[in-house]
Amino acid sequence: METPAVTSTDPKDLSGAWRMEQVTAVFPSSQRALFQKYHVGGCSSCGFQPTDTLATVAMNHGLDVNEVVEHIQRSQEMEREIEITPREVAELLKQGKIKLLDVRTPQEYQIAAVAGSLLVDQELAQEIVSSWPKEEAIVTMCHHGVRSLDAAAYLRGHGFTNTRSMSGGIEAWALQVDPATPRY
Repeated sequence: METPAVTSTDPKDLSGAWRMEQVTAVFPSSQRALFQKYHVGGCSSCGFQPTDTLATVAMNHGLDVNEVVEHIQRSQEMEREIEITPREVAELLKQGKIKLLDVRTPQEYQIAAVAGSLLVDQELAQEIVSSWPKEEAIVTMCHHGVRSLDAAAYLRGHGFTNTRSMSGGIEAWALQVDPATPRY
């Protein structure tokens, strides 16, 4: 007999009975957090279905569901820690202290780019994961700061300890750092 779906949307009520579609709706950073810590949900071999319960996902990956629940509840704060402002990025870039990885499409990069940034393609992504030092200071960026959060979490999930995402993306860069940067 199938257990009835939990209908609460109160983050304090999170339990193993919640379906993943509900978990990811109430905790937008949960998928990144699950991938970063447990390597769950980032690819087809470690993914889950929206209708799977959190308990099922935990069990399928040999995880304690209570630990996973606590981790997801802390994930919102963790996401704030992974972000860095465009002004901070500008200063670190000026000092040569970071690698700025642009995870947008080549077409977007042609419209507007930050000087000194590297457009990530499949070849560069493979090089980064296979040969860059895991402590390399990396900041990811995109258009609005969503894809770059995924990219930063992906890198952290692969052992990169000093990876952050530029909040607001190139849109925020244009508004806060360089008004000459084209907006689209």
